[in-house]
Amino acid sequence: MGDTFTRQDAAAAEPVHVTVWEDGEGDRPTVVLAHGILTWGDDEQYGFAAQRPLADRYRLLVMDRRGYGRSPDIAHSDWSVDAQDIIGLLGTGAHLVGHAYGGVSAMAAAARRPDLVRSLTLIQPGALRPAERHPVVAEALERARAATATLPVGMTPLEYLRAATGSVGMATPEPTPARLRAAAASMTERPCWDADIPLGPLAEAPFPKLMISGDWTGAPEQYRKYAGEPLIACADFVARAIGAGHVVVPGYYPHTQQPGRVNAALRELWNRADPG
Repeated sequence: MGDTFTRQDAAAAEPVHVTVWEDGEGDRPTVVLAHGILTWGDDEQYGFAAQRPLADRYRLLVMDRRGYGRSPDIAHSDWSVDAQDIIGLLGTGAHLVGHAYGGVSAMAAAARRPDLVRSLTLIQPGALRPAERHPVVAEALERARAATATLPVGMTPLEYLRAATGSVGMATPEPTPARLRAAAASMTERPCWDADIPLGPLAEAPFPKLMISGDWTGAPEQYRKYAGEPLIACADFVARAIGAGHVVVPGYYPHTQQPGRVNAALRELWNRADPG
């Protein structure tokens, strides 16, 4: 079954949009998934479309962060607001998955309400600041801060989309209205890489944790250098700091390029969190 619904939350006056995937009948564990930039929840290119098969045993709540997909507009997308939206979706307890920017949002939500999280999976989260002592991460933070400060006035979403992809050797996706809306949200959102997420509460939380990252084989050289190397260092640091298992798969977009491996790792984690 595929469906959509909205849920009122404490983060904003308007509800956030969520796509619900669940196959079959009966109660089943709930999973909340939070996406990254330039995308939306059920997007086939960068979102969680490839995780749709997991609905055979789980109820998947695939959220659109504010400003993305079919969620309401917001002046500036914000990982802290996302965290409150996520908490509103966790109900009395759910598994939580976050990719990139959504990974930072998921970390913030889990740190605030660990009692509502049954497991936490982070897919290459953009949480650079906690790992800023690593020289590669420190350089990436300095570069990101400078780039944000010099973003051209009047830059259009199409220009941003082209710059965010083409500047690192990536093919620019088709500029559909949905993609351009995602680009508009991405170019003005509060930087996730500078989020000071406390890792202590995540390390102390009793729920199982998993980090999933790519080895960045096949990535364009510039993309690997400027994005991949900092994210690799960040994933390793955060996984160690919070006591997460760490699965490394080929490529640089794990859940879209390696859905079989990623989905298998998710099933194993969720089965361990919900034995029987």
